[in-house]
Amino acid sequence: MKKLFISMFYSTLLFFGATSLVAGDDINAYLTGKYVSVNDAKSKLKGAGFSVIATYAPVKNGTTLVFTCPKLKKQGAKKGRAHAAVLRMFIDEKEKMVSITNPIYFGMAFMQKDYNENVAFAVFEKISQAFPGLVGSKDKLDSGDIAGFHFMMGMPYYEDADELATASQAELLSKAKAYKKGKNLIFSLKLSSTSTLLGYELGKRTKKFIKKIGRANAAVLPYCIAIEDGVASALGAKYYLAISYPQLSMSEFMTISTVPGAIEKDLKKVFK
Repeated sequence: MKKLFISMFYSTLLFFGATSLVAGDDINAYLTGKYVSVNDAKSKLKGAGFSVIATYAPVKNGTTLVFTCPKLKKQGAKKGRAHAAVLRMFIDEKEKMVSITNPIYFGMAFMQKDYNENVAFAVFEKISQAFPGLVGSKDKLDSGDIAGFHFMMGMPYYEDADELATASQAELLSKAKAYKKGKNLIFSLKLSSTSTLLGYELGKRTKKFIKKIGRANAAVLPYCIAIEDGVASALGAKYYLAISYPQLSMSEFMTISTVPGAIEKDLKKVFK
């Protein structure tokens, strides 16, 4: 696998334990820190130049803020890269902590060969300045393994997305917004004339998997649907859950073995 060399000076004490990174270093999936209220978090994100596009409760006593910025939207507008357009911040009122998706880690995962370290680090720095004292989560992967990640042999890669439906762009968007009178649609983010990213509510039973494999990473929800060039698709759940929970063991994965199929079924219902 091609080595990834990353370097940048940080203005704050970083969780990587050094001012530069080289291939072989672990990249943390999440940035964790002290608890702040939802309103304070929104204010800090706005002050850092981000737009909060959704406020969502994935678990009891927990809130996820989905946010974006022009840099993220621009990269998400590239073909097949819609999922990179947003980041998430989980505010855990129960454990009194926050967890933010790392733009470096998820940038590598979702931008693949189009990954731009300048964009990732610029966004990372804005987040670090807005929330001083962030540290890396225990969930992490080697930098050289992120783009080509899959849970194990036979499991899907990033590019193995689930195709949910095909139709005109307008028809797909109309169905997504009309399903259950729109109550399951958490957000809709237009990225270009041919690309829109949707955040969707899974069924109550389906989304209970968070209780089994860890609320700390509850920012994994809402689940996203990309509508691009007349195709509605979602990241394969066996990929998305594994990249979002990189420390997940096989025994833990087996406790939610029915969830990937349930997720695909939930999302396909939207376009019937």
